[in-house]
Amino acid sequence: MPHTPLVCIIDDDPSVRSATSSLVRSFGYAVCAFDSAEAFLAERARLTPACIICDVQMPGLSGIDLHDRLTAAGDRPPIVFITAFSQEKVRQRAGQDTVILGKPFAAEALADCLSRFAPH
Repeated sequence: MPHTPLVCIIDDDPSVRSATSSLVRSFGYAVCAFDSAEAFLAERARLTPACIICDVQMPGLSGIDLHDRLTAAGDRPPIVFITAFSQEKVRQRAGQDTVILGKPFAAEALADCLSRFAPH
């Protein structure tokens, strides 16, 4: 049986988290969703995500803070940031190796990111 890639979705907004989870499932991926970066980090050891989709602005740890923590630990899963803020400002903090989608984002744009990072 083929392996279904896991995509972790991290967003503090329940409606965005739910809609993004449904969309990613419709593309044929397994989904694990979290309401905060801290909740994701608490479960990280048991997860092997092919890709992480993460909001930038959240209470507590931001998406950029999460990226920095994972990078410092040598943990580099592909991350797609979603944000309503200036993509250039996010890129300056996150680095050139990240993908940033503005809110609202097109389903096709997310599908393209996932097919690149987590083909199946």
